[in-house]
Amino acid sequence: MFKNQYLALLRGINVGGNNVIKMADLKACFEALGYTEVATYIQSGNVLFASEERDLNKLTTIIETELSNRFNYQSKIVLVTLNQLEAIIKNAPADFGSKPDEFKYDVIFLKAPLTSTKAIGFVTVRAGVDTALPGEDVLYFSRRADKLGQSYLKKIITMPVYQEMTIRNWNTAGKLLELMKRETEQ
Repeated sequence: MFKNQYLALLRGINVGGNNVIKMADLKACFEALGYTEVATYIQSGNVLFASEERDLNKLTTIIETELSNRFNYQSKIVLVTLNQLEAIIKNAPADFGSKPDEFKYDVIFLKAPLTSTKAIGFVTVRAGVDTALPGEDVLYFSRRADKLGQSYLKKIITMPVYQEMTIRNWNTAGKLLELMKRETEQ
C-alpha cells in the first residue's frame, strides 16, 4: 500500500527547559504508533514519518493524544504533507529567503482551522523592520537582521492565537523539504 510522507511540527517542546523531550524518545513514540520512516530533525520538534493514513485530522488527533499521554504535556502539532511543504517553499513571496545577510526569514505554520487570512489580522509588524505576508496555511515573516531587537515577531508569542501556530526559520523549512523528498526517493 502507498505510504504518505508527513511532517509533524511540535509546538512548545525543548524551549526554555520546558516540555523536554529527547529526540530518540520522540522517534520511538512515532514508531510505537506504527508509523514508518520516522526521523527527527534538530531539537525543536520536527518529526518526519510515513503512514498509510490519509485523514490529517485523524492523524493529528492520534499523535497529539499519544504525545500528551506519553510525555505529560498538552501536545499540539501542525501536520504537513510533502505536497503542502513543497507548495509553501515554491509559493513563497518573491525574493523571500534571498538575502540572508540582511534579513531573518521565518515561516509561521498554522494549525487548522486557523487560516492565513485570519492569522494575518493578529500579526503586528514594525515599519521598516518586519514584513508579514499570508500564504497557503502559513505566514511568511521577515525581519531586518540589523534590527532584530526591534522586531515585533516576539509579540506573536504572547497572543492566545499563538497556541495555533508554530514557527520555523526558512533554512529549517527548506531542509525539512529536502529530507522529506529524500525519503520518497528511497
